[in-house]
Amino acid sequence: MQRNTRQKTAILHAIEHAQRPLSPQEILDEASREVSQLGMATVYRNLKSLVDDGALKVVTLPGEGARYESTSAAEHHHHHFQCTACQRVFDVHACPGDIEHMAPKGFSVESHELTLYGRCADCLTS
Repeated sequence: MQRNTRQKTAILHAIEHAQRPLSPQEILDEASREVSQLGMATVYRNLKSLVDDGALKVVTLPGEGARYESTSAAEHHHHHFQCTACQRVFDVHACPGDIEHMAPKGFSVESHELTLYGRCADCLTS
C-alpha cells in the first residue's frame, strides 16, 4: 500500500465530490483546485495506484477513454448515461431488470452493461 499524498487525496476528493464517473482531464481540473501544481502524469500515476489498491474502479464506455468512480459507487449495480453534447457521464440507478429473455435461445446471461445517450439537464437548458 502506498502512502497517501496531497495529490492522491485531492484526486479522491474530486471523484467522491462529483458523484459520477470522471475522465482523467475532469479529475485534473477538479483536483487542481486543491493542489495547484498537479499535472496529468501525476493524475495518471495516482489513478493507477488507486485502482490497484481497490479504491477506484474503471468505467469503460464503447469508443471512449477510461473514466473512474469510487469503489463504493461501483459496488451497487448501476448503469451510465453519457451526454452527447458535453460528453460527461452520469450514474443511472435504475435497471431494466431481467434481460435473460433477450439472449439467443439456449444462451445464459451472466452480466450486462447499459449506457444511455442523450443530453444532460445542463445541456438541455443552454
